[in-house]
This record gives sequence, structure tokens and C-alpha cells, in this order.
Amino acid sequence: MENRIMASIFLFALLLGSCDQKTFDRREELLAYIDDPDNGYKQHKNINGVDFSITYRPTDLLVRQKLGEGASKMELDSLRSKYGKYLYFNVTLGKNNREVLNGLVHNRTDFGAMVNQLAFDMGAQVHLYSKTKDTVALADYVYPRLYGMGGGTSMLFVYPREDKIMQNEFFHFTIEDIGLNTGEVGFKVPTDPIHREPKLRFN
Repeated sequence: MENRIMASIFLFALLLGSCDQKTFDRREELLAYIDDPDNGYKQHKNINGVDFSITYRPTDLLVRQKLGEGASKMELDSLRSKYGKYLYFNVTLGKNNREVLNGLVHNRTDFGAMVNQLAFDMGAQVHLYSKTKDTVALADYVYPRLYGMGGGTSMLFVYPREDKIMQNEFFHFTIEDIGLNTGEVGFKVPTDPIHREPKLRFN
């Protein structure tokens, strides 16, 4: 009985939160909104001089990339349904506004090892798990090499939007030490901003 009452209260809170959902006309406006830590979509930590940031990417940013000009409402709804089944996180690592490969690795052997780590092994170093410590399996991972042109090393991690994490008020996102002498870096991610994630207005 108590669990049912708690579930009802949580659902009511979600419905209230949906009233605060923002809608933007332009992708750039949405990006600026989620880039503001005060809005609950971005977190940052500096450990031993290494900058770590995680940013939740709303579903409509993925939809915008795939949606063609003049797309119908049916196509829009289909893409929102498809991409809405997952959670998307950009993870950025850097030092002094440089990629970790350029800012922290100083010899060819270490450079090659770090490239391999970033390109193939990060899925085993980054974890998402629920408030009750249930692990969520990684669905996809993308590491786009910027060849020193970016202000940090950015990666995209994709996880299923499972009830065991979304029905609680927060979940955990952790990054193991990948040889940067930082130890494990953890973030506590609130679910309320994700439930009321901002949208784009598609004409």
C-alpha cells in the first residue's frame, strides 16, 4: 500500500514537472539552455587538474539530426518514439581547454595506448546505475576524433531509458580512472530534468 502511494506521489510530481517543459525554435537556443548547469542537464568536476563534464542530450537534438526538410508529423512522432527509448550523455574530458590526448599524454607509446582506450574501451570504464545500484547496460558509444581541434575530448554514451532508473529521483554516472590519476569520478544525475527535457518546435 505504501509503495502504491509513493508511486502515485512520484507520478503526480512528474505531471507537475511536465508543465515546466521548455520548447525552443532553434537548436542553438536549446543547446545554450542545456549547457547552463543551473538547468540540471550539465555537471562539471575538476579532479587533479582534469576537467570532467557530463551533459544530457535531449531526444529532440537526435531527432533534428535525422529529420529531413518537410517531414510529416508521422515521421516526427516516429523518430521521437525511436530515440526517446534511450538516454544520451556527452562526456567531455580535458585539461586547460585541450583534449586529454594533447594536454596530458607526452610520448608516443602512451599516446597510442590512450587513443585505443578512448576509441574502444570506454564502454567498460563508464557506468550508469540506479539509486539501488542496478547497472544499466551500455547501448552505444561514439568517440569522434577531433585531432586536437576541440576544447576537450568528447564522447557520446547511450543507455536504455529503463524504469529502474527513471522511477527514482536520481541515478549514478561514474567514470573509472583511465590513466589520468583521477580515481573514479562520479555524478549524481537527477531524473526530474530528464522527465521534463526541453523540446524543439518543428515546422
